[in-house]
Amino acid sequence: MSASSTLPPFDPTDPLGIDDLLDPEDLAVRDTVRAWAADRVLPYVAEWYERGELPGIRELARELGGMGALGMSLTGYGCAGASAVQYGLACLELEAADSGIRSLVSVQGSLAMYAIHRFGSEEQKLQWLPRMAAGEVIGCFGLTEPDHGSDPASMRTYAKREGGDWLLNGRKMWITNGSVAGVAVVWAQTEDGIRGFVVPTDVPGFSAPEIKHKWSLRASVTSELVLDDVRLPADAVLPEGTGLRGPLSCLSHARYGIVWGAMGAARSSFQAAVDYAKTREQFGRPIGGFQLTQAKLADMAVELHKGILLAHHLGRRMDAGRLRPEQVSFGKLNNVREAIEICRTARTILGANGISLEYPVMRHATNLESVLTYEGTVEMHQLVLGKALTGLDAFR
Repeated sequence: MSASSTLPPFDPTDPLGIDDLLDPEDLAVRDTVRAWAADRVLPYVAEWYERGELPGIRELARELGGMGALGMSLTGYGCAGASAVQYGLACLELEAADSGIRSLVSVQGSLAMYAIHRFGSEEQKLQWLPRMAAGEVIGCFGLTEPDHGSDPASMRTYAKREGGDWLLNGRKMWITNGSVAGVAVVWAQTEDGIRGFVVPTDVPGFSAPEIKHKWSLRASVTSELVLDDVRLPADAVLPEGTGLRGPLSCLSHARYGIVWGAMGAARSSFQAAVDYAKTREQFGRPIGGFQLTQAKLADMAVELHKGILLAHHLGRRMDAGRLRPEQVSFGKLNNVREAIEICRTARTILGANGISLEYPVMRHATNLESVLTYEGTVEMHQLVLGKALTGLDAFR
């Protein structure tokens, strides 16, 4: 018997055998999230996208909380305590449905909950995290401002002491979950440097008008945050979150989820292209039988599964406590950039049908244009890696 006869059959959906790296618990998490997305998102998301809204977001959040998907890599306080790889697999499956759903989960868990979990007081953790993990309270994260995105150190939102209270004034922009949030983690300048504040959204002076007319992340709630003399008690400040170290560490955690999530959007578009190429006939046969189409599919598959391998590698490093921010930048830069290229190539295979919402390709492509920018633009991650490679700081 030859050695080749004992090899497993080739799996077109897993050409590198990456599933062999996953244990049964990893696979169970992935399959649970995939089944939920197939039932609760995929049948409706094209309509949500076309209408530019995410109806039933609070119900979806409670369902995600019931699955343990909110703050799932955090421990205690009702959080699932899942591994980084399991969290990544969940992000991949959610974004394979739509980037807006993954953004809901990322902002809730990797930004708002993570900030409270890492930098908050015990009282803040007990007050907010169990309800946020259950999806009973939605959170948002206020860092970006209308005039300050890549340069958060120049933020204008300011918090000053007034008696025993804090008084917050300022504006934040492009805030996912903002108008449906029950709590906001807001970063502001103070006389002691940048600090984070836990802001209940029902306090006087806080408002969150929703941003309309988006052509990306349309099945997602995006808002401005307006803070007009918002008065908070002294204990609203995150005691351990001082300086940019606080928000940047939160962003690094969210970027890690994007490394996985972008590959979900890419996988969905790639599979749509494969299915279409096997059934669409031109010149008397399926277009998947033509060399140029097969070359496109092969290149797409190579970049897709390289990206998943990279995400898996970074996840194992995170689980081992060895993941550096520069490595997260490596993953975010590569995987989002390649995911967009996969979507664009898939669109060419689908031809004119590629722009129709009957297929997921254009929806994923336009969503990824936002993912490319948020949590650090291409240029910022290039400069992070450039500094790491040369030791020279080109930011300023």
